[in-house]
Amino acid sequence: MAETQTPHIAVVIPCYNEAITIQRVIADFRAQLPDAEFHVFDNNSSDDSARLAAEAGATVHSVRKQGKGNVIQKAFESIVADAIVMADGDDTYFAEDVHKLLEPVLRGEIDMVVGDRLPTASDENMRWHRHLGNRLIVWSINRMFGTRFRDILSGYRVFSRRFVENVPLLTPGFETETEMTLQALEEGMEIIEMTVSYRSRPVDSHSKLNAVRDGYRIMLTAAILLRDHNPLRVFGLLSLVLLLAALVLFVLTLTGNAALLIYGALLALLSASAFGLGLVLNAVNTRFRQLKQIIQRK
Repeated sequence: MAETQTPHIAVVIPCYNEAITIQRVIADFRAQLPDAEFHVFDNNSSDDSARLAAEAGATVHSVRKQGKGNVIQKAFESIVADAIVMADGDDTYFAEDVHKLLEPVLRGEIDMVVGDRLPTASDENMRWHRHLGNRLIVWSINRMFGTRFRDILSGYRVFSRRFVENVPLLTPGFETETEMTLQALEEGMEIIEMTVSYRSRPVDSHSKLNAVRDGYRIMLTAAILLRDHNPLRVFGLLSLVLLLAALVLFVLTLTGNAALLIYGALLALLSASAFGLGLVLNAVNTRFRQLKQIIQRK
């Protein structure tokens, strides 16, 4: 942003039954960003979250489709700003960190800044099984996509206008953070992570995350995106596995079991088909990328 311009900043707070903390979150961020717009996206809360957010001066939006992903999609459809700050309504993030997250986005250098919680998370504010789950998911995704992310599930982020206008989001739930990161990579966005402070939820405030269910959905989302964006890698690996199995069966036919020859031939055929499918899908993806790049130049 040019120094003579005042950047238009919007703070987006997804909210589901956060009556205990929502006003404090709004007040803390308003103290740091007095000129920003504040938008609370209430996702069918059964408590007084929406009313309390409105009393605190935020614009309250109602999102009927349940799930954080649906909330973020609604926010991106509703708000136009030079930078959008996203922070959860549970008061686990420090508003004071927002300035360092905003800086590279407002300079036009970065499209998404992710607040990395894990270096400052302790056993008191993040239970051991959640900490372990985060580490396993991040490690798995880094292996799948060849990346080096540290906290792919953080809910504290800053987005540029270019990010909001160009990154598609489809998933409905907590897997949205994984999707937005991987989709941003596919779109050629610049992403960095910056360490932020993290604290425990207040007493009587409870997490909505289900470790097993949401962990499964996060990994499924990553696998689907890997298939969509790197089909030759996925189907090539499948083809290799099938081919090795076919070779094993061919070797076993030397023992005199002729029936295994038929199964081996079927596996070899499936292997060739999987590899061919990967080649076709990869060619289609490449062509779409070429067309998109040409369109963007015009």
